[in-house]
Amino acid sequence: MSDLPDHYEGEVHIAVIGGTGLQKLEGYTPIASLNITTPWGAPSSPITILSHKNTAIAFLSRHGTHHSLAPHEVPNRANVAALRSLGVRCVIAFSAVGSLQEEIKPRDFVVPDQVIDRTKGIRPFTFFEGGIVGHVGFADPFDEEVAKVVRRCGHALEGEGVRMHDKGTIICMEGPQFSTRAESHMYRSWGGSVINMSALPEAKLAREAEMAYQMICMATDYDCWHSSEDVDVAMVMGHMAANSTNAKHLVGAVLDELCKLENTDVVRAKHWEGMTTPAVKWITKPEGRGAEAVKRVEWLFPGIFDN
Repeated sequence: MSDLPDHYEGEVHIAVIGGTGLQKLEGYTPIASLNITTPWGAPSSPITILSHKNTAIAFLSRHGTHHSLAPHEVPNRANVAALRSLGVRCVIAFSAVGSLQEEIKPRDFVVPDQVIDRTKGIRPFTFFEGGIVGHVGFADPFDEEVAKVVRRCGHALEGEGVRMHDKGTIICMEGPQFSTRAESHMYRSWGGSVINMSALPEAKLAREAEMAYQMICMATDYDCWHSSEDVDVAMVMGHMAANSTNAKHLVGAVLDELCKLENTDVVRAKHWEGMTTPAVKWITKPEGRGAEAVKRVEWLFPGIFDN
């Protein structure tokens, strides 16, 4: 991508966070590769701008261009902030997951609606600290309006081999090791549907940034609770490779629909607008705000403290 322009004029409203393979979608042409620096550092990878039917889409490789970042090393704050700075308000996040339920078979897709946090507090998980306090609602961690689009596209592709589960609870664990068998059985008893290492704090930060965020999960294995062979990297990579065509078809179809909705409140995330900024603006009194914290928040929300 080094031969692409390093700038892009205009806003981008839709983004994909995922693996590098999804960057090469039929009908989506790379037109720019951007290196953005945020107050939280640089994102995981350059942000590629794709053009599809005159609509721009931002693509970011969560684990780096060459998958060199472990889950706890992903600079989630920089990733989300960089996308927002481009104008992104709607994010599709793709993730490989382990299945915690018999009916969710390897290569199935899941549109999650809930998440349980089993990370260990070593990942920076908020934009609001160091003299700025902000409390943001997170009862429903994903965006139902975007989820409806994903479900509709998934079910339309069932005749082409896509199998979609409309809801589910993600267990987000720390990693990078997989679960113990005891943990896996515990997560099942909690009602967990799938398990991954990527949903958080990505979804929390997207909510703080007032973005419409929806994850699409692809099951690559049964977690180690299952009586089949234990989980290993070869198994995960094998299912990912075998199902890559379906994954591209699904993401491509979702993006096609979102492009049609680019100028609607769904993609512009109007239903989240103003959910964060009032709390950030009024909780911490001006005399208590940290100077550097104010600069960071103003970078994320230009003009937030003007009135």
